[in-house]
Amino acid sequence: MAWIETTPLEGAQGELQRLYQSALDPQTGELDNIMSIHSANPEGLAAHLALYTAAMRGTTSLRKVDRELIALIVSQKNDCHY
Repeated sequence: MAWIETTPLEGAQGELQRLYQSALDPQTGELDNIMSIHSANPEGLAAHLALYTAAMRGTTSLRKVDRELIALIVSQKNDCHY
């Protein structure tokens, strides 16, 4: 398994801190590991957040729970264990 050095939430400063704050889980206040992986490249984190926001909040034709279920099924089909 690969190991990537990340900047923890508590150690983030400047633009990375701002991006981390926008990436926090609204229910738990925690930062997902997949988001902290981008700490070496904040531009990548910004792009990831933009894509996620567009996919998960960009349409009103599906309820949030339906979008989450679709994401779950796609992850299972792709054998994603995250």
